[in-house]
Amino acid sequence: MPTRVYGQYCGFARALELIGERWALLVIRDLLVGPKRFSDLQRGLPKIPSNVLTARLKELEEAGIVRRRAQALPAGGVVYELTEDGRELEETAIALGRWGAKHLGAPRADEIVTDDSLAMALRTIFRPEAAGHDDIGFELHVGEIVVNAQVHDGTVVVGRGTLPAPDLVVESGPEIRALMAWEITPKEALANGTVRVRGKRALLDRFVAIFRI
Repeated sequence: MPTRVYGQYCGFARALELIGERWALLVIRDLLVGPKRFSDLQRGLPKIPSNVLTARLKELEEAGIVRRRAQALPAGGVVYELTEDGRELEETAIALGRWGAKHLGAPRADEIVTDDSLAMALRTIFRPEAAGHDDIGFELHVGEIVVNAQVHDGTVVVGRGTLPAPDLVVESGPEIRALMAWEITPKEALANGTVRVRGKRALLDRFVAIFRI
């Protein structure tokens, strides 16, 4: 039985009963990037108390959204991953993230960027209609966080870390939001130091067109 019930026979209300508790959607967001150990989830959500993370995972397991899986040796241990039912939340998470990105504004003093949040941000704001038939490998560095995006024929695969041979490397901080929201142009971003690039500099225009808030 969900902790919070709304007393309404409605799909929207039922969804909120299952995933509307605090931190639940952020746990799902990080698991959409890939399976994780408990410690990985803690690292990606540094402000979540251990007992709250334990409770959220238990609730999501009971709802059939998350499951535990034993890893084969040599890694060993247990990881949490989304079930098939849980993965159906991807479209919802992307739509919600796209809506939220429009309301970000400047980062607050205590807000951080994680590799999972940045990877999901790129998936969230990816515009397949702008990508067309491009075949481009992008690497994005925000502080010490590095993610990559491989665009191919209107699709994108986003991952953590570097690529063997990216076409364009973009380096910035949280202020890159202004560029991706088209509040400044690529030319202005390069001139004022908002971004630095390595590789095919002309591809910055394509990057901003393909990944746009």
